[in-house]
Amino acid sequence: MDFGRNIVLKENYTFFVGDEDAQIRGGTERGLYNRDTRFLSRYAWSFDRETQMLRAYSPRPDCIELHYAVFHGTYQSLGITRRITIHESGFADELVVANTSTGSDSIELQLSLGADFADMFEARGWHVHPDAECHAVRDEAKRTVVYDHVAADKVEQRTVVQGDSDALRLENGEFRCSIALQTGETQRLSAHVRIENPIEERGAVVEYESWRAQAPELPIDLSDRMTLDRCVFRRAVDDMRALLLFTPEGPVPAAGIPWFVCVFGRDALLASIFLLPWWPEPAKGTLRYLARYQAREEKHYNAATPGKIMHELRFGELSRTGKVPFGPYYGTIDATPLFLLLLEELVRTTGDRSLVFELRPAWEAALNWMEWWGDLDGDGFLEYFGSTAGGGQGLPIQSWKDSDDSMSHSDGALAEGPIAPCEVQGYAYAALQAAGRLLDLCEEPDAADSVRERACELQRRFHETYWLENSGFYAMALDGAKRPLAVKSSNVGHLLWTGIVPDSHAGTVRDMLFGDDLWSGWGFRTLGAGERRYNPMSYHNGSVWPHDTAIAAAGLARYGFTGDTQRIRDALYDLGASQPDWRLPELVAGYERGNGPPVSYPVACRPQAWDAAAVAYLLREEFVED
Repeated sequence: MDFGRNIVLKENYTFFVGDEDAQIRGGTERGLYNRDTRFLSRYAWSFDRETQMLRAYSPRPDCIELHYAVFHGTYQSLGITRRITIHESGFADELVVANTSTGSDSIELQLSLGADFADMFEARGWHVHPDAECHAVRDEAKRTVVYDHVAADKVEQRTVVQGDSDALRLENGEFRCSIALQTGETQRLSAHVRIENPIEERGAVVEYESWRAQAPELPIDLSDRMTLDRCVFRRAVDDMRALLLFTPEGPVPAAGIPWFVCVFGRDALLASIFLLPWWPEPAKGTLRYLARYQAREEKHYNAATPGKIMHELRFGELSRTGKVPFGPYYGTIDATPLFLLLLEELVRTTGDRSLVFELRPAWEAALNWMEWWGDLDGDGFLEYFGSTAGGGQGLPIQSWKDSDDSMSHSDGALAEGPIAPCEVQGYAYAALQAAGRLLDLCEEPDAADSVRERACELQRRFHETYWLENSGFYAMALDGAKRPLAVKSSNVGHLLWTGIVPDSHAGTVRDMLFGDDLWSGWGFRTLGAGERRYNPMSYHNGSVWPHDTAIAAAGLARYGFTGDTQRIRDALYDLGASQPDWRLPELVAGYERGNGPPVSYPVACRPQAWDAAAVAYLLREEFVED
């Protein structure tokens, strides 16, 4: 499936994935989803006349406007406009058929339906699960089709499809409509879909208008790029609003559309950092939500240990019944230190200290996890052991580059044993510094000094262990035998972001980032072009991830390289402007930048939370060259 060709709409936990003309034709991953369950597996209009889809325009990520045309020679004889608007409990589908010819004309429309209530992992082919029992009740008089499902844990779910127009008739479970129009006449049709999911939790909704009103102004730029930058920025602002999940704790960014419409700890924390200071509410919601699900005990099945911040929380039947370990799953090495980073960043940028005291048990538990549970062998570094959680369904790689082959040595051999990624040590260093400031606010000077001493010792030992003097760069990670992964990677940009790099070596790191191996012209390659496992069309071994590049840009600004930060900002805005939808995709291929747009990665999420948020993040005042 090419995500770039999908039409995807979202509001809260509900999202619609259709093909390029907004049809759910069945037999694919597409459908109408809510909380990791597919409520419709087929929803497709067909016509008895040959049509062309001429327009698909999405003014906001919760609606799409389409135009289909029936041609007679070179002239349109019938025009069909369609608007789909999604809401948190379903969607409305409105069609207007117009005769634009000089004579009478007719057309037959048919809407085919289907529901399977498949779990997300089942729908994507990742898990074999017995077919869900689904009962369909059709009422031709009321023009309704009702699909009912009772899950293995007795959760009762329902989809109701209502034909609202008298012209629609229900026959054999499908809606049909025969339309005959004279010149200039129109016929309106509409259908509504409503889903009922008892596990839904509702929170306060942030409206698009109020969200847009909080956006910063773009820097004044009199060059030709201003108009393009504005389009990219406006799209990113709307995408971030669309990605919000409205929880009782407050708004929390979902990771990405279509398959990551749930809370991922790492993604939500980084996206919330990027949105400060303009949008503080996602930071508050994210911190409260992750504190609610913070691990309280050790549990091998879902990789939980006390104080750990979760990686992912799914609500589908497989997760609810324990068939997969994602309800929630804790297989991440970096979300826990990032929790501390976000809390301190929120306090520093807004001046609001209330969450420091409200969430003190949570951030103290996170700090304790870093000292005891996150450091498996007591060497002072955070490391993870490839997970066997959930009967082998956990993640073998638990840092942000979480594909199975992302951690390799210079000879291409994959790292084995507990792995200590370099950027995670940077997060730990920054988290300890953040904890010191939080303890200062709690008037605990001795405890604050203690964690700051730990931070200084970590910085010293990190540079001593990870810096490869003969190569002139930091190792990407240490493997289980404490051997460095001596490969060039974008991870070093995160080190600048956290401040763990000594000032004396910042320029060397900067030069490596902009060398031919890593800088593609669109951003930084995840793995250097000269490395054995480099592949520009891989997930993490040479592709370019905009959020990863944005983190490096912020790190460069921290060390005074604001001109480089501006260069990166321009490249990422150019990347967004090169896309038909003005979006930064999750990733692009790592080929050298040429005259046209970059080579796309076909299953990249669009939009992705940390990429959309990065568009705003790079506008921070401290990143702008004087």
